[in-house]
Amino acid sequence: MSAKILLIEDDQDLSSLLSELLTLDGYTVDNAYTGNDGLQKALATHWDAIILDIMLPEMDGLEVLRRLRSQCKSPVMMLTARGEELDRIIGFELGADDYLPKPFNPRELAARLKALLRRVQLDREPAEQPTSPPIFIENLCINMGAREASIDDHHVPLTQVEFDLLLVLVKNTGKVMTKEALYEMVLARKLSLYDRALDVHVSNLRKKLAESGLKIDPIKTIRGVGYLFSAVASKTANRHE
Repeated sequence: MSAKILLIEDDQDLSSLLSELLTLDGYTVDNAYTGNDGLQKALATHWDAIILDIMLPEMDGLEVLRRLRSQCKSPVMMLTARGEELDRIIGFELGADDYLPKPFNPRELAARLKALLRRVQLDREPAEQPTSPPIFIENLCINMGAREASIDDHHVPLTQVEFDLLLVLVKNTGKVMTKEALYEMVLARKLSLYDRALDVHVSNLRKKLAESGLKIDPIKTIRGVGYLFSAVASKTANRHE
């Protein structure tokens, strides 16, 4: 069965072009041209992915995303105006999975969408055995089976991408992870010029861990290379052992 894609874009010419391209790639595509219509369609049925423009009539894309995330876990790719960094940061904080700045090559969107769907599929495959013990770093607990993180027994509201990023960094504690490697392992695509999606995800992850009360700042930036997870004390164990 082909993947079902909801395209929420008010530019009907662009929407028509993208719909035709994605249909040729084997996807089933439905369109919405306003924020209200897009939100209603997004919540009415299951979508394998949602492509969401930020600049929409009636309700902007960020508000659509905020309302969507309380009821829907479908992966979301945002379309943003080039240079609108704040919109991207807010979008990721609200639960977007990826973004693509306008103007863009439609083929790049198709490639990004394919990578997004591939990553979601990998997330659904049990990478860990159900009996795998949680990972503890200071007062942070990472439950791999439930795909959840908590600090002092309080849930940390991480997106799927943020959890994947945290898990990859933790599993490679003490090792410098290049951006190229993290893009392929976390976002399931290659790093491209001017693409700062990973940096924004790292920034949001750091912020959420700090605001939730993590006692250490374990994620180090290795300028020009990537990131290093450097916990003073890290172990895989059952807290009650």
